[in-house]
Order: sequence, then structure tokens, then C-alpha cells
Amino acid sequence: MADVTIYTRQFCGYCTAAKRLLSEKGVAFTEHDAGQSPDLKQEMIAKANGRSTFPQIFIGSTHIGGCDELMALERSGKLDPMLSEA
Repeated sequence: MADVTIYTRQFCGYCTAAKRLLSEKGVAFTEHDAGQSPDLKQEMIAKANGRSTFPQIFIGSTHIGGCDELMALERSGKLDPMLSEA
């Protein structure tokens, strides 16, 4: 299974929804709470090509985007193949 990284902040409903979907699929992920860490937030922005909203999700080295993009991948049936690669 691919490595999944998610940058989150506390009290973020979109972050919670994204983590719930990944957990329901049995996907282990690394979470970075960047909401209170300027260094982690800058790292996230740099990796996400300037996007600064939460969450920002990466599958392997591929930037997925946020919760809406993750859910769109799930609805289109493209998420599982991405997760099974690598």
C-alpha cells in the first residue's frame, strides 16, 4: 500500500472527514498537525504547490489536494488503485 501523508489542523471538519474515509478503508497514514506549527505549514505549502488550506493530502509523492479531491477520487473509483500502487 502507498504511503499516505495528510497535513491537518485541529477542529477542521474537512480534515476529520478525510481521515475518516482513509481509516474506513484501512489505510494507515502519517498525520502532521500543521495548524499550530509555522514550520510544518510552510513545508505543506511548499509541497502542495502553494495551497494553504487544510487538509493537504499526498499519496506517495503525488499531491492529491484536499478533502474534496479525495472524495472525488473515491466516487470515481480512482482512489483504491492509487492506494494500492507503490
